[in-house]
Amino acid sequence: MSTQQGVKLQIESDHVVLDNGMLKLTISKPQGMVTGIQYNGVTNLLESRNDEIDRGYWDLVWSKTGSTGTKGSQERISGTSFSVIVENEEQVEVSFKRTWDPSLEGQLPSLIIDKRFIMLKNSSGFYSYGIFEHLAEWSPFNLPQVRIVFKLSKDKFHYMAVSDNRQRFMPLPDDRSEKRSKPLAYPEAVLLVNPVEPEFKGEVDDKYQYSCENKDLKVHGWICSDPTVGFWQITPSNEFRTGGLVKQNLTSHVGPINLAMFLSAHYAGDEMVLKLKPGEPWKKVLGPVFMHLNTTTDGRDPLSLWEDAKRQMAVEVQSWPYSFPASEDFPKAEQRGRISGRFLVHDWCVSETSIPGNGGYVGLAPPGEVGSWQTDGKGYQFWTQADEQGLFSIANVRPGDYNLYAYIPGFLGDYKFGSSVTINSGSSMDMGDVVYEPPRHGPTLWEMGYPDRTASGFYVPDVDPKYINKLYVNHPDRFRQYGLWDRYTELYPDKDVVYTVGKSDWAKDWFYAHIPRRTKEGEYVPTTWQIKFYVDSVEQTIMVKKMCDIGFIVMFKVRINNQDMSSSPLFSTGVIGHDNTIGRHGIHGLYRLYEVLVPAALLSKGENIFYFTQTQIEGPFQGIMYDYIRLEAPPSSPHCLSLA
Repeated sequence: MSTQQGVKLQIESDHVVLDNGMLKLTISKPQGMVTGIQYNGVTNLLESRNDEIDRGYWDLVWSKTGSTGTKGSQERISGTSFSVIVENEEQVEVSFKRTWDPSLEGQLPSLIIDKRFIMLKNSSGFYSYGIFEHLAEWSPFNLPQVRIVFKLSKDKFHYMAVSDNRQRFMPLPDDRSEKRSKPLAYPEAVLLVNPVEPEFKGEVDDKYQYSCENKDLKVHGWICSDPTVGFWQITPSNEFRTGGLVKQNLTSHVGPINLAMFLSAHYAGDEMVLKLKPGEPWKKVLGPVFMHLNTTTDGRDPLSLWEDAKRQMAVEVQSWPYSFPASEDFPKAEQRGRISGRFLVHDWCVSETSIPGNGGYVGLAPPGEVGSWQTDGKGYQFWTQADEQGLFSIANVRPGDYNLYAYIPGFLGDYKFGSSVTINSGSSMDMGDVVYEPPRHGPTLWEMGYPDRTASGFYVPDVDPKYINKLYVNHPDRFRQYGLWDRYTELYPDKDVVYTVGKSDWAKDWFYAHIPRRTKEGEYVPTTWQIKFYVDSVEQTIMVKKMCDIGFIVMFKVRINNQDMSSSPLFSTGVIGHDNTIGRHGIHGLYRLYEVLVPAALLSKGENIFYFTQTQIEGPFQGIMYDYIRLEAPPSSPHCLSLA
């Protein structure tokens, strides 16, 4: 579909209309709410039954400085002034801005927010981005979430696609009503008992089952079959998203709803919340993202619109950074810099010399501690993956000061280059060889799992048939099924996991999440898992390394050859975590690495037992997901324990 018409802007008393002959976009003035999208003969792709402020909008969640957690007050961002930024046949860009002054203290977060919408000639869609600015003299606050929401017509959009193997016909929003569903462990999850379409009866609906990591979240959306229309949200870059490539975000879900997530504490918790300090200025451009519309003209299967959406996504990615946004706060390609080098790994137990970091992730993120990028939301991040020779190149980096970070599947830990890196406009920097030495105290005696920052290598049980989502039957993401936490009690009703090194299989015998057990009375009790192993001599201290993803408010304790839970543990994390990853069907949360020294005096010749206890028991979701556990021997003898 194409047209020779230029872009037209029609300004009315309380709306503006952008029209390029392919679609019409109607936005309230000066609020900046998307009230209508006309395309392919459909008067409005959005849910016209909703109020105009509840169809397409930007919103945020904020809280006062000093508060903890991820909740707060919600603001549906409403502009107070409208202006035309660009208007010609090739492009229209309009602005809807809301300001702040001390009279709004406590009512709204102290931000200037400029919402922009762009329509280009002969483009089947529109762009949106936001400029968020906080002045140093203003009161600070916390900002857990910023997103764009589109609520599509429930009569038209019934098929949802998030990836090649995660797409399906979806229930109606009516199916989530009290008379058609049964509430489950939290409000987002319901069991469909009397859906409008009988095919969905007995399934669980939960928006968290469709979450996705940033690195894989480039296009998602909905398909209408009559008439054939696709609505897709395309994110061409991760530079403005929080938490790096493996941060998990919501996508699309029953409504039909389509989301563009910019800031989010999901799967990370309070540590991910953007917290401004007194006297700290902050400014960030979120987006642009592209809302792409497509159709078929030759009678093809409507589901082919997904393939077209992926092709358009590739075009948008290749076009980044866009040349057309008018804001000076969005630097163009020639105003950005590049960094390159070779990423090597030197683990003396694997190779005497450094080996190429094939498949390693290398990135620039704001200066901080090792691994701090995974909880950063204030700045920008730029990531790439090293090739077979370890070579990497990161282009289109915004000018500024960064640290160079890296991590690589198959090896423990995180890398940070020793000094900060300054990127200037138009610069190109060659870092040469960047060598990562993963944590290593001695050769491996035994190991469990594979260090890829997830618990996917361990045992994920089958779902209880009462709580099934048909999409994830015989699916690699089986961990996304509802209620897997309850399967632990069913599999281990009286005793906990006992793993014997050399005999057990971690893919079958080590449950993917270390969680409490539910008693017959419905209460939860701590669980203690055992690892049995043998040593030939106990002459030296050994080390345990454990790499794990923390769930919802946990305390993890390690003991060796001591089952007395009242005694002092060899190691304790203290109370940590607040990400609710287990309850939200994730396979990892925030990544943490622990190293535990085990004195030789605590070991016995022959059989030894590690006891891992998770002590917090307020609910079913409090737990730890292990990524990898390794026992290392001292370098000078065959006995060093490393658990990672």
